[in-house]
Amino acid sequence: MNSPATGARRLPLDYDLTLDCIHCGLCLNSCPTYRESGRESEGPRGRIHLMRALGEGRLEPDTDCVQALDSCLVCRNCETVCPAGVQFGALMESARNQLPAPGLVPRFLRWLGFRVVLPNRRVLALLAGVVRLAQTLHLPRLMAPLLGSRGATLASMPVFPPADQRRSLPSISPSTSESLETVTMLEGCIQRQLFGTVNRATAQTLNALGADVLTPADHACCGALHAHNGDLEEARQLAQETIQAFEAIDGSAPLPIVVNSAGCGAHMSEYPRLFADDPDWLARANAFSERVTDFSKFVAQPDRARRLQAQFKAGPERKLAWDDPCHLCHGQEISAEPRNLLDLIPAAKRVELASSQSCCGSAGIHALLHPEESNALLDAKIEEFQASGAELLVTANPGCQMHWQAGFQRANLKVQTQHLAETIADSLGRESPGGSPTSSPTKS
Repeated sequence: MNSPATGARRLPLDYDLTLDCIHCGLCLNSCPTYRESGRESEGPRGRIHLMRALGEGRLEPDTDCVQALDSCLVCRNCETVCPAGVQFGALMESARNQLPAPGLVPRFLRWLGFRVVLPNRRVLALLAGVVRLAQTLHLPRLMAPLLGSRGATLASMPVFPPADQRRSLPSISPSTSESLETVTMLEGCIQRQLFGTVNRATAQTLNALGADVLTPADHACCGALHAHNGDLEEARQLAQETIQAFEAIDGSAPLPIVVNSAGCGAHMSEYPRLFADDPDWLARANAFSERVTDFSKFVAQPDRARRLQAQFKAGPERKLAWDDPCHLCHGQEISAEPRNLLDLIPAAKRVELASSQSCCGSAGIHALLHPEESNALLDAKIEEFQASGAELLVTANPGCQMHWQAGFQRANLKVQTQHLAETIADSLGRESPGGSPTSSPTKS
């Protein structure tokens, strides 16, 4: 439908959600892109104004408008401070679903990543092997000068592990003590290929708590990156495949679904939003999402936390800092549980970062599409980390872990990053302590 005033086409956004905004501006100082640019159009209030204008047909989605919406990190910090409860993440997904990607390169990267690589386990595994080989030959560093800021980002990526560390978990990982419960676990797409040690540390921790861990065979991707970037059609398809995969291993009763990736967990807990117009799938999505639980929340349950603490082994004292993934603290409102678990570890001295709930700049593929802005956000956090005196950075999302490690490498800092599950597993006596690698591989 066209607006009689402008002739602009009305975009079918979640228009009603834009009306929740009361224009108070409390969100502005919570927004990383607004703080960086000072432009109203790059803050939550301004972006909602743009979305409302698009929905009413008062504005064409021109280059400036698309870039203003595309530059959003979707960190959802604004949701945490909003007194009106605006669902900004849902608004951004709806808006991006209607807008073209700004530029040929971003459009191609999104098509390649979202439609070809992430939904296909074999293609993703093949790509991981190719990247591993390229890193072995130092090709990213050699090509970096030709690719500008994106080349520097690729060159500083953590090293992809060898094939044996990228293998999937077995379909059943039995408890290492008395079997007390059975859970299912998401392996993820990027997590499996780049941080397989995180998945094994997660399973080891759950096994130590008396849980038998089931993982669905051949599951590829939950669709989180697709939804966050506006590819809602593919996000729905992957959500259906994910629901079916976990339903198939439930047995006689639905089981908890433990997720160790903050972005995936936030998205999976909001699956019903994708099926608002499909009653059958909406019912299944509601039942599924009620079972999704973050790793830290599951393990921090008092009885489990006590069993875990009793198994911790003493070790050398080390100073560590926790950085909240945005989709954990803002998307799922989980912030105390990871800190409580770290505080149970013997000899671990946790220091609090003032900016721990501010976005590190990773934001899915944002670091690849907007490397300069992304790195600027991280550099400020690295300065704070250095001032804290911590020697280990702990987080709980593969994108964040990868981005932090790349930042440390750019700054020539020999600092290790770990997922919360790795830090816990090390304290349980994990044979091969994990953490993001910092050196180039020597063999594939």
